[in-house]
Amino acid sequence: MNVLVLGGYGVFGERLARLLTRDGHQVTVAGRDLRAAERLGRDINCSALQIDRTGDLSAIAGFDVVVDAAGPFHTAGDDAWRVARAAIAAGAHYLDLSDNAAFCAGVGALDGAARAAGVCVLSGLSSVPAISSAAARALAGADPARMIDTAILPGNRAPRGLSVMQSILAQAGRPMMVWRGRQWMQVRGWSDPAVYELPGGLRRRAWRIEVPDTRLFPQWSGADSVSFRAGMELGLLNNGLAAFAWMQRGLRLPVSPGLTRVFRRVADMLASQGTDSGGMLVAVIAGGERRVWALLAGEGEGPFIPAVPVRALLRRQTLPVGAQAAVGVLGLDEIEAAMADLAVRTERSATPRRPLFARGAIADFDHLPDEIRRTHDTVDCSRWQGRAQVTRGGTLWSRLIAAAFRLPPANADTPVTVTKLAVGRGETWVRTFGRRRFRSHLAVTPSGDAGVHPVMTERFGPFTFLLGLHVSDGALHFPVRGARMGLLPMPRWLLPRSKAREYVQDGHFCFDVALFAPLTGRLIVRYRGWLEPAPSGDASPSGSAGASAA
Repeated sequence: MNVLVLGGYGVFGERLARLLTRDGHQVTVAGRDLRAAERLGRDINCSALQIDRTGDLSAIAGFDVVVDAAGPFHTAGDDAWRVARAAIAAGAHYLDLSDNAAFCAGVGALDGAARAAGVCVLSGLSSVPAISSAAARALAGADPARMIDTAILPGNRAPRGLSVMQSILAQAGRPMMVWRGRQWMQVRGWSDPAVYELPGGLRRRAWRIEVPDTRLFPQWSGADSVSFRAGMELGLLNNGLAAFAWMQRGLRLPVSPGLTRVFRRVADMLASQGTDSGGMLVAVIAGGERRVWALLAGEGEGPFIPAVPVRALLRRQTLPVGAQAAVGVLGLDEIEAAMADLAVRTERSATPRRPLFARGAIADFDHLPDEIRRTHDTVDCSRWQGRAQVTRGGTLWSRLIAAAFRLPPANADTPVTVTKLAVGRGETWVRTFGRRRFRSHLAVTPSGDAGVHPVMTERFGPFTFLLGLHVSDGALHFPVRGARMGLLPMPRWLLPRSKAREYVQDGHFCFDVALFAPLTGRLIVRYRGWLEPAPSGDASPSGSAGASAA
C-alpha cells in the first residue's frame, strides 16, 4: 500500500515507518520539518514530504492510507479530526496512534462519512486501546470479565516524545473518571500507585492516568471495573511527577510547551540511568481467575510497540469500513505475529482468585450461603444499599466512644450504603448511615491467636482489632479477639465486646452488629438491617461526564 505517515520522524512515527518499509509498503514520512523527514527517508529508503497537520492537507490525495502519528491529540483544537476528514474526502483510509480518551471516543461521529466513502477510520491503533483490548478479549475468552487492569511501563532509556509527555503532564493532578464497581468515580491523574510484575521478575510502580480504555472499555467489555496506570522506571521521576500532580490540585498551572520541555530536560539528564527494557501488562479477572498477558521489550525496542497495531492491520487483505475507536478490532494473535521480528517477549499466566475473607481467614467460607459469600466477593469495588435500624447507648462513656469512631446516630429507619474498595491486599469499607459516614480497613494477618491460621483485622484510625471470624448455623460471626493501638497491644480489659453476625433471612443478606464499651460493658451502638447490590450506572462514555466523586 501507499502509506503516508504524519509525524513520521517522531518517536513512534519513525518506528512505524521502519516496520511498514520492512513489510514492503510504499512509505512517505511527513511533518513540518522537511529536513528531518528527508534524513529518515534516506536512512530507510522511503519518500519525504512537508505537511503541517494544522495547515494545507491537499497533499493527502493519492495515498491509500494516512496514518497520524504526530499528536498531541488532546490539543487538536476545534476541528480535532480535520486530518481524518481530509483523508475521507481523498478516499484514503485513516489510522492514528492517539491515546487520548476524548479523541478516540469522538471519532465515531465520522462513521457515516467513512462508510459513504468506503474507507476505514480507526483511532487509537496503538498500545491502547488496540493492543490492550485484544489482550483483554483473549484473556477473558468465553467468561465475563469482572475487571480489566492495564499498565504501560517503559524503560528509562526509551526516547521521550514531547506529545506524550505533554499529555501526561496535562492530566497530572486533574480530575478524571474511572469505572469502579459499575459506577463512575472521580480520581486524580497520577494518583493511587500500584506495583506490577513484568516477565523476568521486573517489578515497577504505575499511577492512574486517563486513556481510551478507561472511557471505552466499560461499555465494550461489560466489566465491573476498568483501570489503567502508567509509570516510569526511575522512582525519582515517578515521585517528582506525583509531587507535581499534588501541586496541580491547587495551582492548576497551564501545561505549556515550555513547561513540557523543562520536564523533558530533567528526564534527559537521567537518561543514562535505568535500562532499555520496558513492558506492558493486561490483567483480567474472569472465571474465578486472575489472567495476565505481559510483554517485555528489550534492546531499546519498546517504542516499536505502539506502532505494531497499524502494521498488523495493514497485513490484512481488507480493512473494516466505517469510523470507530480501535477497540477489539485486532486479535491478539495478529498483534503477536506483527512483533515476531522484535526483541519482545510475551507471557500468559492464570492464578486462582480467592476473596479476602476466603484467603485463610475462614476455613469454611465456601459453606456460607450465596447471599453472604457474594457480599464478600469484591474484585475491585462493590456497592451495596439497604435500610437499617440504629440504637445508641445512653451513657457518657458510650457516647464518647461512638463520637470518636463516628458511629451512626440513633434512627429507627435510615438508608445505608456500603462501598467496598480493594486496596493493596485488603479492603476499605465505607459505610454510610443517612448522612453519617465512617470507614475501616480490613486485611488478613499472617497468624492468629492459635498461630496456625491467618486472621482478619479491622482498622479504625490508629486502632486495629483482631476478629475471630467463624461460621455457625449458616451465619458469619465477627467477635473481637484482640486489639492494638498502633503497634502496642491493648490489654483485654480495654477491649470492646462485640456481637456481630451476617445471616440470610427470606433470601436477603442481613446484618446485626452490637458493640459494647470496655470497662462498663454497656451498649455503644447496635445497627441491624439488610443490603442488596446497588444499581449499575451508565457505562457509556457520555455517562462518565456527569458522575460525581464517590
